[in-house]
Amino acid sequence: MHLEAGVVPFRATGFAPRELWQHLSASLARLAIGWTLGTVIGVSAGFAVGLFTTARSPVLALVSALFPIPKIALVPLFIIWFGIGEGSKVATLAIGVFFPTVINTYSGVDNVQRNLILMGQSFNLSSWSIIRKIILPGAMASVLAGFRITISVAIILLIAAEMIGADRGIGAFILSAGNLYQTDDLIAGVAVLSITGLILSAILSRIERAALAWR
Repeated sequence: MHLEAGVVPFRATGFAPRELWQHLSASLARLAIGWTLGTVIGVSAGFAVGLFTTARSPVLALVSALFPIPKIALVPLFIIWFGIGEGSKVATLAIGVFFPTVINTYSGVDNVQRNLILMGQSFNLSSWSIIRKIILPGAMASVLAGFRITISVAIILLIAAEMIGADRGIGAFILSAGNLYQTDDLIAGVAVLSITGLILSAILSRIERAALAWR
């Protein structure tokens, strides 16, 4: 069969597992970097807001102003700033993860019982000992609950960002399959995405049980 110049052949038969795993690897790498970056900065900012009154007003004002903005709407801006490569996608994930992490971490710190802190001070514990032995364990449940939320947010943003500007990744794979009406590829991509979410949720559950085993 001869194809005319410029015509792309249409692959109508079964999906390619190797190609799918290559896309998944690219997505997982972006997810790991973006989620970790947003989580580390968000937890740090959340503890700063909860522990230091001087940081509370400016950071909470920033969060209140920017949190309602749909983060996927910022992808074109990030592409202008960071280029079409990995930077724009990682920035989208990090920003999307940052805000709910700050809110959950701050809420956890703020909900630590004040009488426990006063008790620690009455025993002449240092500020660092109070943070490490009282505030951190007391806030841990809220912080870990935030991780469950942010991993789902990160996956959603990842797929959307890959659909907008990527040639590799599950989002790009699903978009390409949909455009070419390759139903088997489309279903395989969605299934792998769902399984990935379940696996990550199970991992976070194990971490949560281990971190809160003392309760």
